[in-house]
Amino acid sequence: MRYLLQPIWVLFLLLPLGLLAQQYSEDQLSSLKEKSFDQIESGFKGYGEMAQEIWNYAEVGYQEYKSSELLQHKLKEAGFTVEAGVAEIPTAFVATYGSGKPVIGILAEFDALPGLSQQATPEPLKDESRTSGHGCGHNLFGVGSVAAAIAVKEQLTAGTFKGTVKVFGTPAEEGGSGKVYMVRAGLFDDVDVVLHWHPGNSNSASARSSLANTTAKFRFHGISAHAAASPWDGRSALDGVEAMDDMVNMMREHVPQETRIHYIITAGGDAPNVVPNFAEVYYYVRHPDMAQVKSIFKRLVKVAEGAAIGTETEMDYEIMSGVYNLLPVEALGQLMYANLQTVGGVTYDEKEMEFAKTLQATFTNQDKVPDIKSAESIRPFEVIRSASGGGSTDVGDVSWVVPTVGLGTATYVPGTPAHSWQAVACAGGTIGKKGMLVAAKTLAATAMDLYNDGELIKKAREEWLQYRGEDFKYEPLLGDRKPALDYRN
Repeated sequence: MRYLLQPIWVLFLLLPLGLLAQQYSEDQLSSLKEKSFDQIESGFKGYGEMAQEIWNYAEVGYQEYKSSELLQHKLKEAGFTVEAGVAEIPTAFVATYGSGKPVIGILAEFDALPGLSQQATPEPLKDESRTSGHGCGHNLFGVGSVAAAIAVKEQLTAGTFKGTVKVFGTPAEEGGSGKVYMVRAGLFDDVDVVLHWHPGNSNSASARSSLANTTAKFRFHGISAHAAASPWDGRSALDGVEAMDDMVNMMREHVPQETRIHYIITAGGDAPNVVPNFAEVYYYVRHPDMAQVKSIFKRLVKVAEGAAIGTETEMDYEIMSGVYNLLPVEALGQLMYANLQTVGGVTYDEKEMEFAKTLQATFTNQDKVPDIKSAESIRPFEVIRSASGGGSTDVGDVSWVVPTVGLGTATYVPGTPAHSWQAVACAGGTIGKKGMLVAAKTLAATAMDLYNDGELIKKAREEWLQYRGEDFKYEPLLGDRKPALDYRN
């Protein structure tokens, strides 16, 4: 009998660990995480160079060809299968490694912001070689996510865990809603949990929401005329824009107080002595609830129609983007938070400390500049289901089709405002790259927890369904429009 059983035991010894229904103890899992941390650390120099390359490229939304290719190349080298040009977006991609369940997705952004040309110095020194800059740290975002995914891939290759890891290369987060088109295309349909992170000026992993957002360009068409000789023959498209703006500003009193409405006039004529026959205004509408955004935007359209009637011009509009509010999952947030605490914050060396002090001296409100050493700490965990302010993100749409969790790390000097020259400077230096390292480790560790214990995924999904609703049907706020590939032109 002993000899009959021997081949079975040999078979079990030869099987990869991931094919066994093994759940590692806390100590075993901690040891496996440390191994992944070491691997990420060992690749830090190379990842830092990648992040610097993307910082130098500073490619704006839907034009991130070199940035996207760099990330794809790294993933292909690591053994991922890469599908490029997904969702009708040339710079979007999905990189996959492994097979079977669970499927863990990791988001990777890489677009820059226009008008933020800045050197990696603590003084405002424009970089004449470019007209845009990474004022939101997405050069770090994409690379940090790739680093985490490769660390997870190594664990899957070793047979430590069973499942699939996917990296979603998501362009044009800054106003282009890249992820919305990817959600609409069904690219997240087989994913169990999505992980993401974002650069910031502190370390946190709370379960918090964001503002839903719809953006649109309103275009007015009038009749040109000589502004001095015969203005009565003209109909000013700029009058239409200004009339709309005036009425919207009066409307602010009569919308929910959490609403944010902002605009810029993108075209207003070419010469003062010519009645402009074309003018354009670009609007954002935000609110913590996507249903309110829909309602307020309908009122905005009515205002534009009224402005056109009153100025005897014609009006048309184009929705440029639209994103849902984030749907937080507390169970996942707690898991991410625990791993962030294990990894810890960002510690500056002497040179970085001097950089930070010089940079903080440029901040406007010197009475509220935080302690530089706060970059080393982790902010307390919070659950915020309705955002009272802040920004919007197309991660929101992802969070309504699959349970999603994220964190922020101190890639900027504490107190640095996002979308600023100071943020660009930090993202191009060692301070930003240290924060990226914290994010990569935390993402990898959280993914390993999820592979190790299917109950965590089940619990997260139950909570997610409770707040989302079983009968929810996803309908993008931007409708069925094609990706706005030229929205930065």
